[in-house]
This record gives sequence, structure tokens and C-alpha cells, in this order.
Amino acid sequence: MDRLIYTAMSGAKQAFLQQAGVAQNLANAATTGYRAMEHRFRAVPVLGPGQPTRAFTANASIANAFDQGPVMTTGRPLDVAVQGAGWIAVQGSDGGEAYTRAGNLKTDANGVLQTSAGFNVLGEGGPISLPPDNNIVIAPDGTVSSIPRFGAGAINNTNIVGRIKLVNPPENELVRGDDGLLLTRNGVAAAADENVKLAPESLEGSNVNSVDAMVRMISLARQYEMQIKMLQTADANSRAATQLLTMNR
Repeated sequence: MDRLIYTAMSGAKQAFLQQAGVAQNLANAATTGYRAMEHRFRAVPVLGPGQPTRAFTANASIANAFDQGPVMTTGRPLDVAVQGAGWIAVQGSDGGEAYTRAGNLKTDANGVLQTSAGFNVLGEGGPISLPPDNNIVIAPDGTVSSIPRFGAGAINNTNIVGRIKLVNPPENELVRGDDGLLLTRNGVAAAADENVKLAPESLEGSNVNSVDAMVRMISLARQYEMQIKMLQTADANSRAATQLLTMNR
């Protein structure tokens, strides 16, 4: 009975973890630039006496789906969407370099360019500061320019204040951090890539397919229920065996 209990318990645990991952995807179905995550598992044969008919379920890794999300035009100067493969470099919660595709940018009280979550957008020399009372224009190559709103000839007085660092590291070298940002597996900052381009005044939506996620959630719920029933069956068989042993005394 113990063998059945541990086998079913491992299956129930991993099904529960998968449900948590799918629930997170559904919660971020409307989050700008979000990349869906999925838990990957593998079967580990149980070694021991008898036939090799049993296997535990083990957590192999957490993978990210890098499919392009839908791009929507917003007309907002601080909105950008990465076209194709690539990432926007930001300063993570630990102070190191991290990557995101959330292009709904803003400025803080000090004029520092940030993502909507409050992470500083990195340029060639660190965070980018924008001057006050200026119109901001972001070019497809990431160049950030400011145009004064007032004064004679202001429209022709364009100043380049920085350039957003755009990178494109290999997808298999990226891992998701606790803050939701992507990090390089080895912790080394990726080099800027001139081929990565932005779509100004646009935003990329989440690549989560809500219908597929809901179907997956229902399927996982049924798998979890099946594993729980196996545990209940093991408990019922154990009770029945105990009663038989008691009657034979």
C-alpha cells in the first residue's frame, strides 16, 4: 500500500503545481508583454523488487513560451512594442540587469524612464532620465529624443537623451526570476543587439491563450482528482487488510 500511496502522492503534487502555473497564466492573460510559463515533468522509474511497472512524477523544469503576442496601436508616446524576437533591458529588483517585453513605460518623480511595474529602463550608460516639460519620441532603434513644448523654434530643437538597450539572447539561456523578469542563466548581462527593433506608440499583449489555458485547467483538475481517488483507494485497501488480519487472530 505504501508504494501506491507514494506513487499517487507524487502525481497529485505535480498536478497541483501545474494548476498553479496555469492559474498564473490566466491571471496574466491581460498583462502587457507577459510570456506564458509551463511546468515540465518527467517520469522516474521506481527501482526495486518486482516488475518495473511503477514510476514517480518529478519536476523537470519551468519553461517559458516565447511566442509573439498581439500588437496593438495605442498612440501613446511612451508605449513601445518589441517587434519579433528581443527584449528591453531593465534594472531588476536586485539591481542587476533583467529583461522584459512590457513596453508600457512611464517616468517617476525624478524623470527616470521606467516600466509600469517601476523597473528602471536601461540605456547605454544606465537608467535614462528625461527632461521635464518636453515631448518624448522613441525611435524604432530605441533612441529616446526630447522636444521642448514651449519656446520659439522648439519643434526643431530635438535632443537625444539616451537609447534603450535592446537585447536578444538565446531563448534557452533565459530563466524567469522571482520578480517576473527574465534573467540570463549565467547571470552575465546580454550584449545590445542592433537588429532588435521597436514599434513606437504600440503595446504587445500577453501570449496566453485563455481558451487553451481553461481547457488545460479542467484537464489538470481531473488528473488531480484521479490521483486523490488512488490515495483513497489505497487507504480503503489498507483498512480492509487490517480488518482481515484482526479477524484471523
